[in-house]
Amino acid sequence: MTASNDKRPTACPIYRPAVGRFAPSPTGALHLGSLTTAIASYCHIKSLNGAWLLRIEDTDLQRCSTQFSDQILIDLENLGLHWDGDIWYQSERIAIYNELLYEQLLPYVYGCSCSRKALADYEIYPRFCLPDPKTVAYEAHNLCPQQRQQHLTDKKVRIQLPNQSMGFIDGIQGIQWSNAQQSLGDVVLRRADGTINYFLAASIDDGLQGITHVMRGLDILPLTSAQISIMHYLDLPTVEHWYHLPLVENHCGQKLSKQNLATPIDTATLPKCQKLIQKALTLLKQPAVDLDKPEVMLQQAVAQWQLDPLQHQSVLGKV
Repeated sequence: MTASNDKRPTACPIYRPAVGRFAPSPTGALHLGSLTTAIASYCHIKSLNGAWLLRIEDTDLQRCSTQFSDQILIDLENLGLHWDGDIWYQSERIAIYNELLYEQLLPYVYGCSCSRKALADYEIYPRFCLPDPKTVAYEAHNLCPQQRQQHLTDKKVRIQLPNQSMGFIDGIQGIQWSNAQQSLGDVVLRRADGTINYFLAASIDDGLQGITHVMRGLDILPLTSAQISIMHYLDLPTVEHWYHLPLVENHCGQKLSKQNLATPIDTATLPKCQKLIQKALTLLKQPAVDLDKPEVMLQQAVAQWQLDPLQHQSVLGKV
């Protein structure tokens, strides 16, 4: 009896080209903190010969402005941060978010009518509106999807995140472990007025755009486990590589942000653009680049890009 030489074919891993994104919210102009994130995400993905997409996260129609959206595009162009493909405006994609919410997330969501005042003393939602499992089972078997959707009308829509530990590798901060249910609770996907929240819109768009690499601020790191969970619920390809950048702080030790009245960047002249690129690269602890056209400076920055100087830090610097 001889041994068979037949071998079962092994599954080849599916190759996904590197795709990154910059996704500002136009509630104000770009400042040095957001610019630093843009340059970091651009340099990193281009160092991998990947595509850099631009997405405008403008679902909050009350706070977002086309004036700021337009200025963001002007600033990026002036700085040589040219994006690949078409810009995605989330305000134009509300129907898609609602469609996937109703088609694939309905088993995991429920309506919430709690006011902010009622929840003021709770860090994590205490599940006052979580339906009884018997009620859920009854509705699943006896109500059509349209009837179940009606129960969510004019209410906040919350999702039940998994109550289990989840680990992922952050390319800057190292191995991360989190239990989304215990750290975040049942987060809101859609507000009572119909506004789509970050959790839902970002999860759907990252999946549909084929984003493989996400580089963003360290303040968003705690939300990552929720986003991973939602993408799994939606059966979307999940982000393969996460990077959470140390924060840029103001002189008071606060995160540089629009809420803290961070100074908008000024890209009106070539010298100003050169200075901004140099400052951002210095904060990112990257080698210096020669003064030149912004596109040429960024080409040199891409060729020299390195993550090691950023690892395991929480603050890039104060400005």
